[in-house]
Amino acid sequence: MRSVVVTGAAGGIGRATCTAFADAGFRVIGIDVREDADLPCELLPFDVRDFAGSGAACEEICSRIQELSKGSLDALVNNAALQLKQPIEQATPEDWDAILQTNLLAPFWATRRLLPLLRAAKGCVVNMASIHAYATKPGFTLYATSKGALVTLTRAMALELAPDVRVNAVLPAATDTPMLRASLGNQDDVVDSIGRYHPLGRIAEAAEVARAALFLAGPDSSFITGAELRVDGGIGACLHDPEACR
Repeated sequence: MRSVVVTGAAGGIGRATCTAFADAGFRVIGIDVREDADLPCELLPFDVRDFAGSGAACEEICSRIQELSKGSLDALVNNAALQLKQPIEQATPEDWDAILQTNLLAPFWATRRLLPLLRAAKGCVVNMASIHAYATKPGFTLYATSKGALVTLTRAMALELAPDVRVNAVLPAATDTPMLRASLGNQDDVVDSIGRYHPLGRIAEAAEVARAALFLAGPDSSFITGAELRVDGGIGACLHDPEACR
C-alpha cells in the first residue's frame, strides 16, 4: 500500500487532503498540533516546527512514520501553515520567527528528516504554497514572503533531489475552509463577494485543492517536478479587487 504524510491534517485543506488520499488507497499518516478523532487516518500529534530539532519528540515522530510507512514513503504533503494578517508597523521579530518556522523551515526540515523514506519509494513532496506568492494584499507581507520563499524552495529542492524524489507546489487562492470563514466573520455574503473577484465566480473548495495535491503525488504527474500548480480560479491572471489596493 502506498503511504503519505500530510502535515496540518486537522485543518480544512489538510482534512480534505487526507480524505482524497485515503479514497485513492493511500495509507494516510496525519500530523497536527490538534487532536481530531474524526480524521480518516492515523493522526500523530506534533508541532511541525520541531522537525528542525534533534530532541526525543522529533526522533519519536520520525520513528513512528517509518513504522507506519513500512520504511517507504510515497508522498509528503507539507500543508501545515500559519497566516498572520497585520500592518508592517505591527510586525515583531517573534511574528517573523513563527511564520517562517512554520511555513518555510518546517517543510524543509520535514523533507530532510523523511528523505530516506521518500528515496526508498522514489516518492514526491507537495508543498502547499499560496497565490500570495505572486499576488498579495496589504497586511499579508509576512505570509506572502513565506509562501514566495516556499515556491523558491520547491524549485531548488526539485533540482537537488532529482531524479529520486519529485518536488512540486500547489498554489491555492481563497479556499472555503472553517479558518477562512471565521476570518470573514462567518458571513456568506462576504465569502460570495470574494468569490466574485475570481474569474470562475467563486472561491475554491478544499477538495479541489486536495485533488491537485493528489495529482502531483500520483503516476499521471511522473514527469513533473519543480512545478507550481495554481488552483486559483484564474485570479492570479487578472487585475482587480480594487479595495485591496487602496
